[in-house]
Amino acid sequence: MTPSPSSPPPLKAVVATPLGRGGQGGIDRIMDNLAAAVARDGGNVSVELLPTRGQGHAARMVPLMARFLARLLAGRLAGSIDIVHINVAQRGSIRRKAIVARACHALGIPYVLHVHGSQFHLSWQQGGPSMQRAMRRLIGQAAQVIVLGSFWRDFLVDTGADPARVVIVPNATLHPPQANAHDGARPAKILFLGHMGPRKGVPDLVEALGTIKATPWQATLAGNGDVEATRTRIARLGLADRVDVLDWAGPDEVKRLLAGHDILVLPSYHENLPMSVIEGMAHGLAVVTTPVGAVPDILVDGESGLLVPPGDVAALADALRRCVVDPALRQALGTKARAFHARHLNLADYADRIIAIWRTATAAGAPR
Repeated sequence: MTPSPSSPPPLKAVVATPLGRGGQGGIDRIMDNLAAAVARDGGNVSVELLPTRGQGHAARMVPLMARFLARLLAGRLAGSIDIVHINVAQRGSIRRKAIVARACHALGIPYVLHVHGSQFHLSWQQGGPSMQRAMRRLIGQAAQVIVLGSFWRDFLVDTGADPARVVIVPNATLHPPQANAHDGARPAKILFLGHMGPRKGVPDLVEALGTIKATPWQATLAGNGDVEATRTRIARLGLADRVDVLDWAGPDEVKRLLAGHDILVLPSYHENLPMSVIEGMAHGLAVVTTPVGAVPDILVDGESGLLVPPGDVAALADALRRCVVDPALRQALGTKARAFHARHLNLADYADRIIAIWRTATAAGAPR
């Protein structure tokens, strides 16, 4: 379709993702959804997703990175890239994306930096002078920097970022047409989605479930990481008949799990803005999580979710118990969370905001 004279010019974006299409990470899922939303819109924006690390062994990174850099050079020569969207997490991701950013800068291609790592701030604090220099250059040469909440904006500004180029865009998901029904006639169902390990608080969650085993409930834990170790802990506590521990779930399975549960729990120690919480909110689940990263920007304790301190097993058990025994509380928390999602975290608005940032960055050009 030929754009009308009043339409913005065509925009060609290349997006650097860690694992590529179908990747298990939260940012890969978001970028998949972004590309799909742009394609559905049928406008004059095109999105090309390219991995910089890839699945499996880290040795795969070298040819993937070479291919990415070759695409930048070819795109610059052919005029087929207007903007590069660089997703960055922490540690090794910062080193990899610094290479991409330097290539963009050398070629005169503006880039947008999208900070999504749960421990990005720890990389600054613990990485030493060389890491801080890499991060400062990565941030300073970006046309725009996207962060997921006020915690991350304040952190970047405190470390020297230009506040005029730092913009908050929280993660987003599709808004389902219906919310979950909170059926008080059956035991409540608790759901965890994510990497099973200490950072996500899974050992704390298992201990908390053991604390409330006298109360009727069922639970599902789905993800990657320490799956077998989690199953072993569950069995030792005599909970194997009440807790299903599943491997990583793809998008369709995640939707099925969300539709069949009442409570979403994520007792993490570090997060940026977790996708599982946003997905739980979209489905109207009662969310029990920790106030880390940008979570306090989207959940109000006692109104749209229950927030517990990281590592506080007793508080986690109490919050889960409250939700398990009180269907009205689950309904109230889920209703407010879902309403917030509709207003602030839906995918259509997210895509529009990202495209607007790309256009602003393209118009400004690559900072010198």
